[in-house]
Amino acid sequence: MKIESVETFVLKTSLDKPFAYSQGWVTGRSTTVVRIRTTDGVEGWGETFSVGLQPPEIAATVIDSALKPLLLGQNPLDTEVLWNTMYLRTRDYGRKGVVLGAISAVDIALWDICGKVANQPVWQLLGGAFRQRVQCYATGFFRPEGQGQAVDMAAEAKRHEAAGFSIMKVKLGFGIDDDIAVMHAIREALDPATQLMVDVNHAYGANEAIRLGRALDSFRLRWLEEPVVPEDLAGYRRVRDAIDTPIAGGEAEFSMYGFHDLFAAGAVDIAQPDICLAGGFTALRHINTLAQVNGVKVNPHVWGTAIGQYASMHMIGATPTTHFALYADQPLFEYDTSSHPFRTALVAQPLEHQGGWLDVPGAPGLGFEIDHSFFDKTAIPVGR
Repeated sequence: MKIESVETFVLKTSLDKPFAYSQGWVTGRSTTVVRIRTTDGVEGWGETFSVGLQPPEIAATVIDSALKPLLLGQNPLDTEVLWNTMYLRTRDYGRKGVVLGAISAVDIALWDICGKVANQPVWQLLGGAFRQRVQCYATGFFRPEGQGQAVDMAAEAKRHEAAGFSIMKVKLGFGIDDDIAVMHAIREALDPATQLMVDVNHAYGANEAIRLGRALDSFRLRWLEEPVVPEDLAGYRRVRDAIDTPIAGGEAEFSMYGFHDLFAAGAVDIAQPDICLAGGFTALRHINTLAQVNGVKVNPHVWGTAIGQYASMHMIGATPTTHFALYADQPLFEYDTSSHPFRTALVAQPLEHQGGWLDVPGAPGLGFEIDHSFFDKTAIPVGR
């Protein structure tokens, strides 16, 4: 069995209601999707991370022009060999960013093929599932108007609570005083048992992040995410040393090499590799091992379409607990509650939480079927 074709597609759509996070306004959704077919007729699907701000054509071009020639005619089951081939042949201009995102998409598709060939879910090929059900946390609290929306954010929190979520992540980074006002409004609106974490998407320098962190220490947050820019490992360490709240980061970090540096700097308590950006299943297996050796928890970041969601569920199921105990915290699934048609329409069975929980998929491969009535009219082929 050999790789017969590598097809790349971009999907783009505008949003009826744009929203803001700390780095800008999101006016649309987009993604880059890859389909790999074998000479035996097996096909695998993957995608690369896209927040909607960067053009998806960039990653698509990398896949079509740089990675595809390395893949055609190769054995799709050679995941480790092919990952290293792609990484090493692009090292001089890759290593981070869009090239690793492109490698991630290909790697996810290859593991999808492996699971289908073996008639096993991907988590089984990763060594088994440590958990068959995963608790979700609601990500949301984006701002349709920017600052001054504490009352609106409290109302959103109540909606998430009513939907069954007992853990929520609040988007901050709109100014320290505004952030604090939002958090007080949300905390007062919720059951005291509801747990919170915050994500500032690297909106601040270390001094500002420390000020925010100290103001929120009394909230007993599960974590403070991306307090500073990903390049500032010393700043991460300063914030971590100055506050009581655990520090999370890594959604903008890449491969086991990048996470090695993150861990060596003592920058985070919780690593957040995104399977659609950090290098796919192959890289995340190595990142998990590095995290265990360095005593760092792993809670993968989840974004993207239904493809990325399914892949993330397999990875979270197979992610070991770094600090094992009878009642240890388990990795959570980031359940984005904002509008995204490529999550709900791209596959025949989109992931829908039940009372704030999801079952790990059990069908062969990633476990989904593409809804071709949507895909065929929406996806734009690249490189044909």
